Amino acid sequence: MDCIFCRIVAGEIPAKKRFENDDCIIIEDISPMAPAHLLVIPKQHYASMAEAASDPALLGALYAGAADFAKDIGLESYRLVANTGPDAGQTVFHLHIHILGGKKLGGFA
Repeated sequence: MDCIFCRIVAGEIPAKKRFENDDCIIIEDISPMAPAHLLVIPKQHYASMAEAASDPALLGALYAGAADFAKDIGLESYRLVANTGPDAGQTVFHLHIHILGGKKLGGFA
């Protein structure tokens, strides 16, 4: 298995896991861009959001889980980001949603 997130989900690579259910795990990002920077990673491998569009129930569960988790850790304001493709900044080709918060976040150009 070459996918680092598949290996984290399988427990082969350690990660700071904060939550787990049947659909996903939530871990701390190893290179945080905000005081709260977590990754929502589906257990099923999809290379990107574009590929996962075929599973709208899973996408809904991931986003609902991210929102619930953000509330549970006390984030009143946060950003959810799913980069799709290298030009958008995706570096790990296993769908994941970033939860960013804990400070005022800059806007987009």
